[in-house]
Amino acid sequence: MKISVEKNDRKYAVDLAKPIDLSIALQHGLDNPNCFWAPPVDYSPVVAGDFVGSTERGGPVNFFNVKFNPHGNGTHTECVGHIARERYVLHECLQQQHFWAKLVSLYPRPADGDRVFFRDQFEEVLEKNEAEALLLRSLPNDTLKKTRNYSGTNPPYLHHEAARYLVECGVQHLLLDLPSVDREEDDGLLLAHHAFWQYPDAVRKHCTITEMIFVPDVVKDGYYLLNLQTASFDLDVSPSKPTLFALEAF
Repeated sequence: MKISVEKNDRKYAVDLAKPIDLSIALQHGLDNPNCFWAPPVDYSPVVAGDFVGSTERGGPVNFFNVKFNPHGNGTHTECVGHIARERYVLHECLQQQHFWAKLVSLYPRPADGDRVFFRDQFEEVLEKNEAEALLLRSLPNDTLKKTRNYSGTNPPYLHHEAARYLVECGVQHLLLDLPSVDREEDDGLLLAHHAFWQYPDAVRKHCTITEMIFVPDVVKDGYYLLNLQTASFDLDVSPSKPTLFALEAF
């Protein structure tokens, strides 16, 4: 199936039969990206009397309990409820699923022993009102991002002025292949989170941050249609399935 979308008086064809899935499938055990010392993902069959919810163990159906931490295990999307004292839940904040998106690839810079993405780097690749969603592919890029345990490693992060610039550009949805937009240990300041959501002064409750995506090298920097799929958990966060679709001008 093909559809057409329009941006700045130009029309583009989108082939919905060719999705580019940026999510990382959650597996049982340790072979998942993990951060902030979250427990590993656990899938276990329901056992009740003679019933076992596993066909491998002789049961009639697979009927599993699933234990995971959406912030710490795999690809997830979060809303301002992640940092707010007030109650915000993702399925109420995220009312749309399709966005004009731009993918950029950047190297973090060394800074006082950290690796940081700075405002001027985004100024070079993004203009105001250019995209509703920005996807950051951190460099170097490797498939270990699909299974890396980030806990205690001080991964790269965004300077809060970089997050502020994204707000100035009109970015409503930020997606990146790292466990957090903020430093792993920052005494709870979460400056980039606060800057992006403008909390608590002018809260952008419709905006989201998606972390721990994976963008294969074959996907080139540029513009795409983004479909941001989440589950309806009554929480500030949900495991998610961000999907890109290539744009063909006509």
